[in-house]
Amino acid sequence: MQKIPKAEYTAEFKEQAVKRVKEGRSVAAVSKEMGLVEQTLRNWVKAFDAGTLNAVGGPKVTAEAMELSRLRAENVRLKREVELPKKSDGVLRQGCAVRYAWIEAHRAQFTLRELCGVLAVSVSGYRAWKRGGRADRQGLSNAQLLTLIQSLHAELKGAYGSPRMVRALRARGFSVSKARVERLMREHGLRGRHKRRFKATTDSRHHLPVADNRLARDFTPSAPNQVWTSDITYLWTEEGWLYLAIVLDLFNREVVGWSLKPRLTTDLVTDALTMAWFRRQPPPGLLHHSDRGSQYASHAFQEKLTQYGMRCSMSRKGNCWDNAPTESWFNSFKHERVFGERFSTREAMKATAFEYIEVFYNRRRLHSTLGYTSPVQYLKNWRATQSPENPVA
Repeated sequence: MQKIPKAEYTAEFKEQAVKRVKEGRSVAAVSKEMGLVEQTLRNWVKAFDAGTLNAVGGPKVTAEAMELSRLRAENVRLKREVELPKKSDGVLRQGCAVRYAWIEAHRAQFTLRELCGVLAVSVSGYRAWKRGGRADRQGLSNAQLLTLIQSLHAELKGAYGSPRMVRALRARGFSVSKARVERLMREHGLRGRHKRRFKATTDSRHHLPVADNRLARDFTPSAPNQVWTSDITYLWTEEGWLYLAIVLDLFNREVVGWSLKPRLTTDLVTDALTMAWFRRQPPPGLLHHSDRGSQYASHAFQEKLTQYGMRCSMSRKGNCWDNAPTESWFNSFKHERVFGERFSTREAMKATAFEYIEVFYNRRRLHSTLGYTSPVQYLKNWRATQSPENPVA
């Protein structure tokens, strides 16, 4: 019987998870939003404090870096003390149902005790509302509904237009019409960020072997771990470029692996693939599709595919539409989090990418291709329909 290796995460993932704890969130809260075992995260925090968190052979966390992290955490704490009352301005004058909904919308940013305290409601009252107070959520006035929309719009950094906003409100138990939400958003200048057209960034001017396009634009596999797609994008900061590689499971459009590095090297894509394999541990035969870039055509990456029993597929030369779902993901990430923002450091960009992938996109963002459910929830729903005779992938 083959021994299944334990889950493994990239150095970037561990560092960003620990950073969220160091910024004041509890280990339990971060573990829940990241889908981690609490003890695993506790071990990472201990390793960080001991200066041994990074991968073997990598640089140790220095005392100076730890002190800088502590100062940043203190800065975040002070900022939270100012930001929370500011964000709640106007909500305090609303009824309990609106206050509870506002708390629900901001759980990822602040602790439950902080939120309940600033809105003068009890933790037990909020929890009772969560257990089944749907009747209290109906019959919102325009002012109350607008407060909720504005709160969600700010929380999601303008990512949702009216169709997704309607779905998000209904998912929280509010009976709202599409026309009403559209009108309120239009009248108050609330709109989703517009997407920009993407362009290919692949450099296929190399003499390495390339694979045929076995995917042939069939972007709808019938089960998870049948088809993964990968790509790289460029992210600018005032300290220089960062390169983000992702691995996407086409079945539920979940980012199952990713890596973010300051140099465009082969380990960027091999690290992303390694994270994806350890997370999902798919059986042999999975089809991995990418462009013809030298990183994906490299001997190191091709050996990794062989080691994992994966079949290789590559887009036709100069045809970015052969990998459209992954290109679309980059487009969504950039227009929802990057465009119009200023990133003074690479660390700021890393934190933004981590939050978008692991906290927002995979677990919360409503995906139109998936019937307006999140990738993680879509997979859970699918697995719940599988019978014992049909083992889950």
